[in-house]
Amino acid sequence: MAFCKTLMTGAALFAAVGIGAATTAHAVDIKLEPYVTGVNTPLAMVQPAGDDRQFIIEQFGKVRVIDGDGNLLPTPFLDIRNKIVTQWHDFDERGLLGLAFHPDFANNGKFYVAYSTTTNFQGDLGKLFWWDHTNTVEEYTVSADDPNVANLHSGRIISEIDWPQFNHNGHWIGFGPDGMLYISTGDGGYANDWGIGHNVTEGNGQDLSVLHGKILRVDVDNPSDGRNYGIPADNPFVGNDEAAPEIWAYGLRNPWRCSFDMGGDNALFCGDVQQNSYEEIDIVSEGDNLGWRVKEATHCFDYTQPDNHPADCDSNGMVDPILEYPNCTAKPDGCLGISVTGGYVYRGAHSDWDGKYIFGDWSKGFAAMDGQIFIGSEADDGTWSMEVANVTNMDGNTPYILAFGQDANGEVYALTSITTGPNGTLDTIYKVVPAN
Repeated sequence: MAFCKTLMTGAALFAAVGIGAATTAHAVDIKLEPYVTGVNTPLAMVQPAGDDRQFIIEQFGKVRVIDGDGNLLPTPFLDIRNKIVTQWHDFDERGLLGLAFHPDFANNGKFYVAYSTTTNFQGDLGKLFWWDHTNTVEEYTVSADDPNVANLHSGRIISEIDWPQFNHNGHWIGFGPDGMLYISTGDGGYANDWGIGHNVTEGNGQDLSVLHGKILRVDVDNPSDGRNYGIPADNPFVGNDEAAPEIWAYGLRNPWRCSFDMGGDNALFCGDVQQNSYEEIDIVSEGDNLGWRVKEATHCFDYTQPDNHPADCDSNGMVDPILEYPNCTAKPDGCLGISVTGGYVYRGAHSDWDGKYIFGDWSKGFAAMDGQIFIGSEADDGTWSMEVANVTNMDGNTPYILAFGQDANGEVYALTSITTGPNGTLDTIYKVVPAN
């Protein structure tokens, strides 16, 4: 679930992601300390401001609570399995994908989930027959009777985006330091930003009239203009009749897990899953064009020949990733993974790690668990490098890396699975710590 690659057929032909010249040869020794286990495909772990609880989303449709003593509560905080599309058990990129708590959650009890539901074709019969699902962001409030249970009747749809294919959903959601809700969206799926539901000439990533392949920024507190959200007046494309006003940044393929740095200048980091040759990590700023599908990471891209990168392309004004690495799909020699998983800037107790970006990759292959964890470091000149983490207590059997989490103290956690799909309750969340 480093949600990930591209289903080319109904079987299992997947594409992948990457980081390159910035990679260093040596490794950092770390340990993965078990934190909680017995969960289903955990895709996010979020701690609301001023709250001692942490909340986990399970891909098949539940939100679970870890109490202040580190206990996983048996009763779900929210169960919306009835709203989730039927999932493929061997591998699926749909499901309960995102969780965010309102900045004033302690007082208003509002929180938000992002999930994949059945297609809302809105009168378009073409979508009914050919499109796969609708990605939805919905607001709920906590029960007045029990703080560890949501009010199921409080649901209010914030956004609905129809999706042509099953994959490249993105849908990390999170509130920025400005109080606005940010939503990551993939390019719509399939491969190469091409096919049903994609802009034929330039791909969805570069098409400012659609919401696919973007970072969106909306105001959930002030709905306007018939929407269930407001458009912040300072969004970069407000007033541009050829652009959707929700767009904050564009040119993304499948932004799988983003996060705001809880320190520094609160920069927004995203892992953006690329095609066959490379993976990338971006720092995303207002109005940025991250390049897809003109570029795959820092390399020019031709969607008709995805493994052969042209020497030149019109990349004027595009922002390159801070890190890239080779994807094992097309570059097996020296590769580091097949699907990047965005992480968090460390702000915890280990001072040597302060300001380092901990992220990973789902696996170096699909057939066997080979999850990867990386440590990114910024130099004084603003350039970034990365090191491969050597997990000293896993004996080379690191599970699939689905996502990362961060607690109120700045510590970082790896959310993992031992299966390739949303199966059972066998998965574990680990705390990432130095080996010594």
